Amino acid sequence: MNCVITEKNRLKENIFDFTVKCPEMAVKTKPGQFLHILCGGSAYLRRPISVCEVKNGEEIRFIFQVRGKGTEELSKSEVGESLDILGPLGSGFKIDNFDGITALVGGGIGIFPLLELAKRLGKRTVVMLGFRSADDVLLIDEFKKYSDRVLVATDDGSLGHSGLVTDLLKTEAEENRIDTVYTCGPTPMMKAVSAVAAAADIPAQVSLEERMGCGIGACVTCACTVGGKRKRVCKDGPVFNASEVEWNG
Repeated sequence: MNCVITEKNRLKENIFDFTVKCPEMAVKTKPGQFLHILCGGSAYLRRPISVCEVKNGEEIRFIFQVRGKGTEELSKSEVGESLDILGPLGSGFKIDNFDGITALVGGGIGIFPLLELAKRLGKRTVVMLGFRSADDVLLIDEFKKYSDRVLVATDDGSLGHSGLVTDLLKTEAEENRIDTVYTCGPTPMMKAVSAVAAAADIPAQVSLEERMGCGIGACVTCACTVGGKRKRVCKDGPVFNASEVEWNG
């Protein structure tokens, strides 16, 4: 589907924030799903990029980091141009009929798909975000609009808690009620989040990231092991129950 770019912002040197108009996709999109975007130029394979936010029921916002040829080409696109996008794809976070207290744990660029989730869950949510340093912090004020509390951890101690974002989750689980944990970010962080949740007997959902080819489950490039079975991150996920994921390493 051709989607017109309505907004473009550069958040950091290599991080771009796009909004595209796509009413048919927007009304169907759930938190945790992703778009498969044709980036243009010499990048002939699509790139999977998580949905950050659904706006006004007709636009989708996505934020991405330039990490290679495809995302570099995508970053050159301008407002008014059209992007060829497939979506929404994948299985998102499961939130239907949930009325408990939730913890959202994100790290680095993995925080982006958690924003729409925070919007849908409402105020009985504590958000915990981890970054390398204060210079890398993004979207804090936006998360504050949709959640009860926002806690920040930085590796170098330049903002918030000095240490890992999983430290915040462990303390929160010990001191306050948490009914469900949702997480997205670097694999080591999600593995640690899953361990903390399991130790506290809290169900958790994780959004995995793997290299993808087709984005619709045909090529099996993004296979992972969940519940003792081989699953496709693009088709069966990217969101899975943390207790079923077999972490490598």
